[in-house]
Amino acid sequence: MTTVLVDVRFAGTFTSAKEYTPATGEVGAVRRLTGDEVIRPGHGLLLDGDGQGVAVAVEPPGRGLAVEVRLVPQGETAERVLLLVTGQEPVEVTEGVTVSGGDVVVSGLAGVLSRIRVVAFDGRFDRSTLNGGRAHRATPAAGPAEPGWRVPIGNGDDVVARAALVRPTERQLAWQALERTAFLHFGVNTFTGLEWGYGDEDPDAFQPEDLDTDQWARELKAAGFTLAILTVKHHDGFVLYPSALTRHCVASSSWRGGKGDVLREFADSMRAHGLKVGVYISPADEHEPTYANGSPRTPRRIGDLTLPSTDYGAYMLGQLHEVLTGYGPIDEVWFDGSQGRIPAGHVEEYDFDSWYALIRRLAPEAAIANCGPDVRWVGNESGLAREDEWNVVPVTVERERVNVARYDAPDLGGRDFLARAEGDFLQWWPAEVDVSIRPGWFYHAEQEPKSADELMTIYNESVGRGAVLLLNVPPDRRGRLADADVAVLREWSARIDRDFARDLAEGAARTADGDGVVLDLGGPARIQRIVLAEDLRHGQLVESLLVEAEEAAGWRRIAACGTVGAKRVITLPAPVEAARFRVRVLRSRAPFHLKAVRLFA
Repeated sequence: MTTVLVDVRFAGTFTSAKEYTPATGEVGAVRRLTGDEVIRPGHGLLLDGDGQGVAVAVEPPGRGLAVEVRLVPQGETAERVLLLVTGQEPVEVTEGVTVSGGDVVVSGLAGVLSRIRVVAFDGRFDRSTLNGGRAHRATPAAGPAEPGWRVPIGNGDDVVARAALVRPTERQLAWQALERTAFLHFGVNTFTGLEWGYGDEDPDAFQPEDLDTDQWARELKAAGFTLAILTVKHHDGFVLYPSALTRHCVASSSWRGGKGDVLREFADSMRAHGLKVGVYISPADEHEPTYANGSPRTPRRIGDLTLPSTDYGAYMLGQLHEVLTGYGPIDEVWFDGSQGRIPAGHVEEYDFDSWYALIRRLAPEAAIANCGPDVRWVGNESGLAREDEWNVVPVTVERERVNVARYDAPDLGGRDFLARAEGDFLQWWPAEVDVSIRPGWFYHAEQEPKSADELMTIYNESVGRGAVLLLNVPPDRRGRLADADVAVLREWSARIDRDFARDLAEGAARTADGDGVVLDLGGPARIQRIVLAEDLRHGQLVESLLVEAEEAAGWRRIAACGTVGAKRVITLPAPVEAARFRVRVLRSRAPFHLKAVRLFA
């Protein structure tokens, strides 16, 4: 038996001199040793070797410990894996990694620390222990693969050929078409100034003096958003609707005489303005007494279903049932894998399988994000997708929680990665890029929003790389979107509308030309932006292509890219004038299907 005690990829943030706020999917409480260590978003923690490092608390489990540390040494480009094993003769002993006084300590190293993973295990250690006890591709896949959403892989498989067979579900296709979605972090943290509350906050601290969810919806709709997700419950456990399951909710605040219901107003306003409705219900809960109480999974009755869960898992089932039956159609349910501030030995093993089963029963069209089967976290909170963002990635599935080996890997689906990838399945798992318009996720008066220029970069490097953008715009203490944030959203939206106002290829004569298409505009036109898209019903297949312009001397290359996927935006360094343009696919995994080639000034 193995238990993951720590799994940190340094995709979160340091919120004080030493305290770390985990990102989606991370487990463990990391402390900086000097307070000067700096996270490099998308890569890891920069260490200079001079006393810098981190410590992770690990309650002695009375079992063996396997500690895996991944580091790109200073001056090198290849990642090294450092391994320390306790509880038996060490398999490897490495400098810079120790277990001392209940801490795993990494220090004295120079480079970029990308991951720390600590696993408790019984019996003898082998490398598969760090992968939950499963060896990588231990058996061949059973028979030829058929097109589907999740395809098994095994030894001897042509993994690239199998990847070409993976197709999205209708639910995923609808979600990927959303492009711009909004996150609204709002709750008791808005009034305490914290990013991660402790669960002991007085509910009466929640006092939005001028809550205006219609203003949220108006401004989001005007900025081109298609869906908004509200933090119905964050890690502090405070709930934004009057729940029958806890007093730690708006009903215990004097706001509106205890009759307020933020979720009701949010859902009504979003639908009235034509936006879809999403909810974030944090699995971590610093307030709920059943959280990590050690209870076993037993059958629990919820509605007409009987589902296995712990005591806390049953509490979450109840909250999901309240939200999904009491507030109209829900279009996205957003989870993360964060754990609360609890000793490592008391980690709550989340009942994702039961939660997902209930969601599928009550909200069958809702996309389940991040730890769920429909949507993948991109791997950073900086607003950037990979240059080549693949929808088809190798995954493992435990208790219906879907995982990749490393969320922040620079490649998750290219040929080289697939050849050595860890995973039991290839799955259509498109990326969601979450980032906040401000430094924090909750509103803090002293912080300023990103500029419209920064948001344009985020748009081009998220939506423009085939991902869906989830931009957090936190309401302020009034209960309104802050004036400075609204001004930036309006400027950003106007920039997008201007840059993509008129498709110069609309009405152009299109001619198939080998592995591509020629567009004849009927006369010279100056273009600087190219938008491409694949028909994802046939899979994501294009691996590389060229865009060319015809000149007197023949065809001249003006741009190139790798993947296309749902959308690819290419911005040329300078405008190009021509009457004929050609898109030529150089490599694809199977016959490709381009559904859009658009040209903009």
